[in-house]
Amino acid sequence: MAIEYAVYRSELLGDLYIASDGEAIMKVELFPEEWCAFAGGHPVVQSRSPLLERALRQLDEYFHGRRRTFDLPLKWKGTPFQEEVWAALCRIPYGETATYADIAAQIGRPKAVRAVGQANRANELAIIVPCHRIVGKNGALVGYAGSRTDVKAKLLELERRYQSRFS
Repeated sequence: MAIEYAVYRSELLGDLYIASDGEAIMKVELFPEEWCAFAGGHPVVQSRSPLLERALRQLDEYFHGRRRTFDLPLKWKGTPFQEEVWAALCRIPYGETATYADIAAQIGRPKAVRAVGQANRANELAIIVPCHRIVGKNGALVGYAGSRTDVKAKLLELERRYQSRFS
């Protein structure tokens, strides 16, 4: 079975690739080179399915300050620990940040700070599972998609700009 995908054209970040298995969103990729690596290993077909249309609409609402959280079926592919971290990421409020240590403590594993960082890095549902809201213990923008902290900064600034709409 082919993976369906759609492309969201963001003024802020450029093209975002959203993939679905027909039942749930399974990937949101911000970087074309990563998308090419993913798509090269799977049969993919561009689609305008109702699910992908809904994802595109919700991303558009997010980028225009009209959505704080996403309401989409998601298919997470990770270990139980990673999935626990990703669930914790989804509880970080819009426009706010948390540290790796905060998430480790929240899931009851205070010494697992580095493992939280690795789980954050393994998140395949960028923006929807808001790994961009994680900062270093001193508040520094660290560890987003390797060295792409510029993207993290743009997403956090976007959320801060629109945060008052939701207060």
